Amino acid sequence: MQQTTNTILMIRPINFRMNEQTAVNNYFQEDLDLKNAEINAKAQEEFDAFVEKLRAVGIQVIVENDDVLNDTPDSIFPNNWVSFHSNGDVAKYPMFAENRRRERRDEIFVRLEEEGFLIENIIDYTSAEHEGYFLEGTGSVILDRTNRKAYCALSPRADEELFIEFCEDFEYSPVIFTAYQSVDGERLPIYHTNVMMCIADQFAVICLDSIDDKKERKNVVKNLKQEGKEIISITEAQMHNFAGNMLQLLGANDKQYLVMSEAAHQSLTATQVANIEKYCPIISSSLETIETCGGGSARCMMAEVFLPKK
Repeated sequence: MQQTTNTILMIRPINFRMNEQTAVNNYFQEDLDLKNAEINAKAQEEFDAFVEKLRAVGIQVIVENDDVLNDTPDSIFPNNWVSFHSNGDVAKYPMFAENRRRERRDEIFVRLEEEGFLIENIIDYTSAEHEGYFLEGTGSVILDRTNRKAYCALSPRADEELFIEFCEDFEYSPVIFTAYQSVDGERLPIYHTNVMMCIADQFAVICLDSIDDKKERKNVVKNLKQEGKEIISITEAQMHNFAGNMLQLLGANDKQYLVMSEAAHQSLTATQVANIEKYCPIISSSLETIETCGGGSARCMMAEVFLPKK
């Protein structure tokens, strides 16, 4: 089982703006003093430049346009509503914000089938929304696909029982903890695991300082070390620059790359960069508008496609 893929799905935004429905517990979001049309135009520019950089090294990027009728400001982050697996399974996830639920579009599956991928089975967790339980895809769940472990920081958007159900369905061992950030002097749960943690083939980038409970922190470290991952620790300040929001992908000739935003890249120390580059080069791109208004970064924009080919 491979940890990395050479194919990703990305959604080009049409109505990108700060989503008022997600701002209640995404403390990474900030308002920009710009009209929504300007914000969307800047986000599109950042999106297009990012896609170009990925394609330049041979990463396969399937770009689908957002649907203007849906009014979905966060559609640029598809990894929260869907995940694609190597046995042909697709998971659809329950979303915290009501206006994000409209991002789930079955025509995306048709597009992937047109691109030659095989979808065997759709496992749909979305009914949990009606009971107020959420699990936002690979935003909430970080998969060590090779070693069948799944990491989840519990939050209003990541329910423990639902996470365990996912692990049983997809045959992963759960590693559960809570990660916190300081907001106005208070320690509050981080909304998505993927802003504080990234698992690559041979290493993991993680903000251990955000796991306040020592036992939980030890358990996460133990699980990563068991699988031979080098742990590259980042600080909370670096996490706030989206240094945890990274994804390893394969380019031409199966060459590995670690993909992140420019802000994340610039926040890293020379030692951290050297530790990463022992394993693979870094690709970074400016995502300033998307990060500021969306409260998400490079990793959130990419839904990995592990589906088998027809």
